[in-house]
Amino acid sequence: MSNQRHPLRRSRTNRWIAGICGGLGEFYGINPFWFRLAFLIALIPGGVPGIAVYLVLYFIVPKE
Repeated sequence: MSNQRHPLRRSRTNRWIAGICGGLGEFYGINPFWFRLAFLIALIPGGVPGIAVYLVLYFIVPKE
């Protein structure tokens, strides 16, 4: 049994907007719902923290 993780990539199949949360979920082996919830919570104090992190990840994380 191998304990290797998949490389961090934006998901093509498990996506709502750009596949960032789906890719993070696949990378860490947890449900992408939790990442979506975290980004949603980060949007509450004016939107900038959530949008900024999402955009940075969008440009850094390659497509699947």
